[in-house]
Amino acid sequence: MAIRTVSSWRELDDSISEVSGLRGHRAGGRSHSTVVFRGRARPPHVLLAGLARLTGDCPAVERHLIRNFRKYAHRQAPGPTLWDWLALGQHHGLPTRLLDWTFSPLVALHFATVGWPEEAAMLVGVDCAAVHQELPAPLRDVLDGEGALLFTTEMLARAAPDLDTLDELGADDPFLVFFEPPSLDERIITQSSVLSALSDVTRPVEDWLDRHPDLWWAWRVPPEVKAEVREWLDQAGITERALMPGLDGLAAWLRRYYSPGAASGWDEDACASTRMVDQAPPDDPAGPGRDDAR
Repeated sequence: MAIRTVSSWRELDDSISEVSGLRGHRAGGRSHSTVVFRGRARPPHVLLAGLARLTGDCPAVERHLIRNFRKYAHRQAPGPTLWDWLALGQHHGLPTRLLDWTFSPLVALHFATVGWPEEAAMLVGVDCAAVHQELPAPLRDVLDGEGALLFTTEMLARAAPDLDTLDELGADDPFLVFFEPPSLDERIITQSSVLSALSDVTRPVEDWLDRHPDLWWAWRVPPEVKAEVREWLDQAGITERALMPGLDGLAAWLRRYYSPGAASGWDEDACASTRMVDQAPPDDPAGPGRDDAR
């Protein structure tokens, strides 16, 4: 898929609207887009899950991470399935095989423009409905049986109650699956959050998407356009204060508001609950990661 470099906010907005309109379906006279988005504030623009950025045997480490997270966080009780626990861990910065997406291109653009004003940003859109057409039969049957666009954690657990089952389903042909996390807090709700899981935990999502170039789009946002988009988002109220309800979001918004052009991005040490903004240092060959550690 060719990456389109945009020259203005209007060009970007028109292009996103065109893609979303083409990938919508008619329901009750309205068009509902099936595209989910992810924003990246600076290079490298690699869709690599936090778990895959760890050194060593990722699949083996994954089991230890999840087991101990559930042991020490048992009072949280996010839900009965493994996928509920994975969503909770991802939300709080645990390295998992999940990536964060949103149905709102404006939310994704917020994370793409919230910091590093001198760096080019990237917006990626993926047609999750078309991606799900490529799922193995056991997963596809669950989705078709519900008539749903996305899995819930409970639906996903019916066909893949554990990671071994998910990996076995994709042993011969890796697949990508999208699901909605439980509403753990207001941030997930206000950000229209969606999570993805790749059956091959060691690979970046790009490897799978490159085999299906008609299912995704990417827009490169140069620094000068990034500033224009950021100004428009602030005027429209798409800010940390709105997307991250609570004192953490308020503090982040005030820090950026009173230091224009100087902020280096969302400080995940202050709060690791927004996983879409994980950014690796520019010289990190492993791809995007937390500045010190979604």
